[in-house]
Amino acid sequence: MTLADSPAFSGFSADDIPAARAFYADVLGLRVTEENGMLQLHVPGRAVLVYPKPDHVPAGFTVLNFPVPDIEAAVDDLVTRGVEFVRYDWTDERGINRRGGPLIAWFTDPAGNVLSVLQEN
Repeated sequence: MTLADSPAFSGFSADDIPAARAFYADVLGLRVTEENGMLQLHVPGRAVLVYPKPDHVPAGFTVLNFPVPDIEAAVDDLVTRGVEFVRYDWTDERGINRRGGPLIAWFTDPAGNVLSVLQEN
């Protein structure tokens, strides 16, 4: 067997698993299961592991991207769910990057991990 045949998955840490579970399940609406103190986020075609780490430091990059057909609608929906979008110098007042590349907007989970919604072309 080679790694090319392995069903790889990604993972990242959080410092508060109950808060992460509530965010991913209740706010984002993902199906979330928990086993051995770790979360598994069930997204189409992927497995994403969220594991506890007491000395967690959020990554300085986006750990999870959600492609969406309409970024405006996705941002509006997430804002109504209490999500606050990160504003950078290159984003508009809603947090959407419109300066080239895909339309993309970033937000964080309770552990400070950076996530995004980006418009599919």
